[in-house]
Amino acid sequence: MTSQTSTLIPFFETLPMDSRDTMNADTQDSPLIAPPSRKKRKRRWPLLLTILVLAGGSIYYLNSEEETEADQPLVSTVEIGSIINTISSAGTVKPSNFVDVGAQVSGQLEKLYVEVGDVVEEGQILAEIDARSQQSRVDASRSAIEAQEAQIASRRATLDLAKTNKERQERLMAANATSQQDFDTAVANLANAEASLIQLEKQIQQSRASLLSDETELEYTRIYAPLAGTIVSIEMNEGRTLNANQNAPTILRIADLTLMTVEAEISEADIGSLKKGMEIYFTTLSGGTRRWTGELRQILPTPVVTSNVVLYTGLFDVRNEDGTLLPEMTAQVFFITSSARDVLTVPLGALTFVDPEQLAQGATTNGEGAVPAAAQRPTAGAQRPAGTGQRPAGGRRPQASQASGDATARRIAFTRVLQADGTEEQRRVVVGVTSRVSAEIISGLQEGDQVVAGIIQAAAIPTVRTDSGPGGFPGGFR
Repeated sequence: MTSQTSTLIPFFETLPMDSRDTMNADTQDSPLIAPPSRKKRKRRWPLLLTILVLAGGSIYYLNSEEETEADQPLVSTVEIGSIINTISSAGTVKPSNFVDVGAQVSGQLEKLYVEVGDVVEEGQILAEIDARSQQSRVDASRSAIEAQEAQIASRRATLDLAKTNKERQERLMAANATSQQDFDTAVANLANAEASLIQLEKQIQQSRASLLSDETELEYTRIYAPLAGTIVSIEMNEGRTLNANQNAPTILRIADLTLMTVEAEISEADIGSLKKGMEIYFTTLSGGTRRWTGELRQILPTPVVTSNVVLYTGLFDVRNEDGTLLPEMTAQVFFITSSARDVLTVPLGALTFVDPEQLAQGATTNGEGAVPAAAQRPTAGAQRPAGTGQRPAGGRRPQASQASGDATARRIAFTRVLQADGTEEQRRVVVGVTSRVSAEIISGLQEGDQVVAGIIQAAAIPTVRTDSGPGGFPGGFR
C-alpha cells in the first residue's frame, strides 16, 4: 500500500486541475485520496452539455444533403414593339457646301467686316484690300481711251479727203486729163486713211478691254460673300499683306450649316450589306439621346487604307435648321439593314427555328401543326440532359435577318404557349425580322399571349436524411 501511494501522488500532481477533478470523481471511494467537494461536482454539467451540442451539430452537418426543386418556366408576353438591325460605324459631320474665300489681287488687307460665327447673305461685303494701285491703273486706262477717241475725228477727216481726191482723179482719168501716177497715189492715200482709222478704232477697243480688266481688279479689292452661310474660320487679319501673284491666299471660309453631310467610315466587311438609299440615323456626343436621320447618298469607290485596314466612305445629308450640328463633330452612325416597326414581338429564346425539310421528315402531330422531333422541348420541371444548357435539342440561331416585306425573310418556328389552365401548347408561327434578342411574329400568335421563353433554375434547399444507414444509426451516421 505504501509503495502504490507514493507512485500515484507524483502523477496526480502533473495533471491539470480539470483532470484532477475528474480523477477525484473516479477515486472518491479510494481511501488514499480525499473525496471532492459538492461544488466541484457541478462543474461537470456545462462540459457535458457542450459536448452533446457539438456532437449533434456534427451529425446534422455530416448527414445533410441538397434537395433540388423543379425548374420553372420563364414566361414572356407577346407585345407590340419594333425590331431594328443596324451596322454601326464612326463618322464626321461636315458642311454640305462651303467656300474658301481668297484674295485675287495683291495688297494690304485694309478692313475685315465680319467675325467668326457671323451669318452673312450672298453679295454682302466681307473684307477690303488697299486699292490705290488698282485705282491708278484704271485712271490711266481711261485717260488713254479718251486720247485715242480724240484722234478719231482727225483720222476720219483724213479719210474723207482721201476719198475726195480719189474721186477727182477718177474723173480726170476718164477725161484723160491726169497721169496714171497721180491716180495711183490718190488710191493709195485712200487705203492708208481707211487703215489708219481702223487701227485707231481697234486700239480703242483694246484700251477699253484693258480698262475693263483694271476695273475688275479694282473690284477684287472689295471681297463679297459668294453664298449665304456662316463664317466658320478667318485665316487673315487686318494689316496683313496679301500676295496673289503665285496663289490666291485664303482669307476666310463660309459654310452653309443648314445642310450638313456626314462622312461615315465603313469597314470592308460591312460594305456588302449597304446600298444606296438605305435608311440611316446617327447620334453625337453632345446631342444626348437625340437622333438625326437620313438616307445613304453615295459610297465613294476609292477606299482609305490605314494600318492595313480598308475603310470606305459613305456620304449622306441631314437638315440642320436649328444649327445644332457643327463642323467636325463626331457621329456614331447606324445603317439600318432591316427593321419592323409596330409589330408583334417575342423573345428570341421562345422560338425554335426549323428548316422546311424538317417539317416533311420525321414530323409529329402536336396541337395545331406539325412539330418536328428536333423542335420538341421538355416541359417545365423535366430533367435536362447534361451539357445541353437551356437551348433545346435541334434549336439553332437564325441567320442574318432581312426586311420583313421580303418573302424569303419569313421563317417557320415553334413556340410553347401557356394556356389559362397552366398547360403548354406547342404552336407553329411565322417569323419575320429577328434581332439578337427578339423576333417579329407575322402569324401564329396574338398580342397578350403567354409564351415560354426559357427555364428558371430552382435554388437548392438543404435537408436531413432520416433513413437508416450502415451501422444502424439514422442518416447513416457512424
